[in-house]
Amino acid sequence: MGWAIALHGGAGDIPRSLPPERRQPREAALRHSLQVGVAAIKAGRSPLDVVELVVRELEDHPHFNAGRGSVLTSGGTVEMEACIMDGNTKRCGAVSGLTTVKNAISLARLVMEKTPHIYLGFDGAEAFARDQGVETIESSHFITPENIERLKQAKEANRVQIDYTEPLTKVEEAPPSNGDSQLGTVGCVAVDGKGNLATATSTGGLVNKMVGRIGDTPIIGAGTYANKLCAVSATGKGEAIIQATVGRDVAALMEYKGLSLKEAAKYVIEECAPSRTAGLVAVSATGDVAMPFNTVGMFRACATEDGYTEVAIWDDETCG
Repeated sequence: MGWAIALHGGAGDIPRSLPPERRQPREAALRHSLQVGVAAIKAGRSPLDVVELVVRELEDHPHFNAGRGSVLTSGGTVEMEACIMDGNTKRCGAVSGLTTVKNAISLARLVMEKTPHIYLGFDGAEAFARDQGVETIESSHFITPENIERLKQAKEANRVQIDYTEPLTKVEEAPPSNGDSQLGTVGCVAVDGKGNLATATSTGGLVNKMVGRIGDTPIIGAGTYANKLCAVSATGKGEAIIQATVGRDVAALMEYKGLSLKEAAKYVIEECAPSRTAGLVAVSATGDVAMPFNTVGMFRACATEDGYTEVAIWDDETCG
């Protein structure tokens, strides 16, 4: 048994021809966020603290679809959502429809710790943020030129797009997918040397999504789930992840079928989630790590107490 941490920055049809100027900033952000998490867990911070810290780092990075880089709704606004969960107690907090909160994941933790509820959304969540004195910022902070262009393209194509990065310039750069490309939800899972587990996920949702749409990220058991066996954070097409109850099914296969973390995570991604819709990062109470995906790629990183470290985008690899 030992500590372990894994994080993701989205899964999807990420072309292998992704130019260095687009790939490298994301890889650098993954490495930096991983280092933040490793330093925190080595310093004795709780897994709950670690996952919040890491997701805050990713939310502040404009190249991921969360926080600063959140994509836009059909109305040209941002509606951010996040969720955090403690494995030992199953305590959790979730938020949706945020428009001014700088770090949605921290508000989700406050919902868990400061209210009798699990999930707050929209005006109520914004009011709670003001009451708690969390950092807020003008909505324009989240609206980047890149995401304005993505929304324009999605509206011209009359579709809801699950890609958040630069559009493909050539059809052959990725397999046909109705224009769907990279997915940018961010998430982190961690376990300490005592087997304590936690997970956190944050996202801006889908390009050109209907105002008021809620995805898998804040849904306990779908995009985010943790218990005493494992912690899971998923990324991909939210509707598919909700229907497949991705997070809970990984834990259930371990609990009721006796599968290992890697076996359970692989089964859920390959057999339960529709092809080319999902990926996840997960850790077990014994320090195992799994990072499977059924898309072309997934921005991901992990580190374990025995010295293993990985930062990757393509190929179905896991740590350990």
